[in-house]
Amino acid sequence: MDLAVLDMAGTTVAENGVVEKSFRAALERVGATLPADLEQRFRELRGGSKPDMFRAVLDGDRELAARAHAAFEEALAEYVSAGTVTALPHATETIRRLRALDIRVALVTGFEATTRDLLIESLSWTGLADLVLCSSDVDRGRPHPDLVLTAALKLSASAMREVMVVGDTVNDLLAGTNSGAGLVAGVLSGAHGVAELGRAPHTHILPTIGELPAVLDGTA
Repeated sequence: MDLAVLDMAGTTVAENGVVEKSFRAALERVGATLPADLEQRFRELRGGSKPDMFRAVLDGDRELAARAHAAFEEALAEYVSAGTVTALPHATETIRRLRALDIRVALVTGFEATTRDLLIESLSWTGLADLVLCSSDVDRGRPHPDLVLTAALKLSASAMREVMVVGDTVNDLLAGTNSGAGLVAGVLSGAHGVAELGRAPHTHILPTIGELPAVLDGTA
């Protein structure tokens, strides 16, 4: 393996519920009617790009979805600035270990660039990974493979079978599978549990990102 594409919220970053809180707050701030099944729909959409998620919840109303997305980024930035979002246990050392093994690391997120940069700064992760991509860096969000393929191109992966993709949602696993990645691992530290991830295509299901090095050296 020569490239690891790692999701952020729920995989390497503990968002502590603020993504859902910000999503709901954004809908309220723009005066949208909250669907009765909002919690379930939000859970099913996790891992996708946030603009796509708002369009889905708002029945394709692109103008209202754009306003809601802007409000979401504002609300999330407030939480990040307050220190609510933290690194998950073992995430920082796992990233460092991968790079020490000459495996390049790309962090990917469905957040926009401003929030991505604020998050990286708040975690003191500047320079930790080789690349950090967000939804505005690609044409299509997950489950499409664009984030993974862009990382592979930018970081000169030798072949897609040498790429590993790790995430906490079904959409993460679908994106990895759709890209042709050789290793597609779900982690149980975020949005989706073992039942949901187990139904999605994958090569591994891990308790946390901290078990990834053991998979690579064959001890897990």
